[in-house]
Amino acid sequence: MNPSHYSTISFPALGISMNPPRGFSIGPLNIHFYGLVIACGLILAVLYACRRSREAGLTEDSLLDGVLWITPFSILCARAYYCVFSWPMYRNNPISVLYIWEGGLAIYGAVLGAAVGVIIFCKIKKCSLPALLDLVSLGFLIGQCIGRWGNFFNREAFGAATDAVTRMGLYNTVTGATEYYHPTFLYESVWNLIGFLLLHFLSKKKQYDGQIALGYCAWYGLGRAFIEGLRMDSLYWGSFRVSQLLAAASCVAAVTVLLVEAFRPHDPARLAVNRAAAQAAEAAEEIPEAGKTPEAEEAAETTESTEAPESDDSAATDSQNT
Repeated sequence: MNPSHYSTISFPALGISMNPPRGFSIGPLNIHFYGLVIACGLILAVLYACRRSREAGLTEDSLLDGVLWITPFSILCARAYYCVFSWPMYRNNPISVLYIWEGGLAIYGAVLGAAVGVIIFCKIKKCSLPALLDLVSLGFLIGQCIGRWGNFFNREAFGAATDAVTRMGLYNTVTGATEYYHPTFLYESVWNLIGFLLLHFLSKKKQYDGQIALGYCAWYGLGRAFIEGLRMDSLYWGSFRVSQLLAAASCVAAVTVLLVEAFRPHDPARLAVNRAAAQAAEAAEEIPEAGKTPEAEEAAETTESTEAPESDDSAATDSQNT
């Protein structure tokens, strides 16, 4: 099953058939849609996070500082994760580990790398880790929803053969036949879109920081555990599908914590966004006091002293008239 052997993609139920290119060239530069789509997903995720950065107690500039070094680290972790569990593919030609444009990024490697990066970032910036993880989780859903379409252009990450109504056809240029598979990249993209919409609206009513991150682990883990079972290119650890095992474990763990926290009282004032608002209000109250410089106070005293004699003269005049 070599992705390079496939050309035309079709969805019989929708009456769609197309043969999109895998990329294009600008002079000597080759642009692969796989990387371009992932980059678009990343940009939209960052824009979304910047709009809500205050909720994690960060400015947009601080958030972008983190993105600039956490993102490359996450990509390296995603590639390393994939290559470790697919080493037989690279053993004879180790340099091909660097051919990232050919595909081969494991989302769980990126998630783990991002988690480590965010922990370090929060230590440096002294901001709320749970609150930032909430924000990062929503960004991940955006990036994953869009990024999965990079697999579409590469003709990869599809599932087992099927004749279901949702089947996707791939024309095999070697056999000359169209083969039908589960479009698992599409299933996951739609699942992530629904998850983002749900968690986006729930995030506005969250009871504690970290609740949305737990929701992400539960939602994505549940969907990935089922979808991974359909795929034909899963990464294995012995007889276990690595991503399916991680997805199921993270889902169970997240749901357990969410249930425990549901029975605990939570003070809204402890939310990072409310703490930031309280600090901003305190700072605003201190500004008028800080504005009273020695020069301003001296001017005020001078004004009072000049006004006092006028009052005395007026009183004297009134007594003479009487």
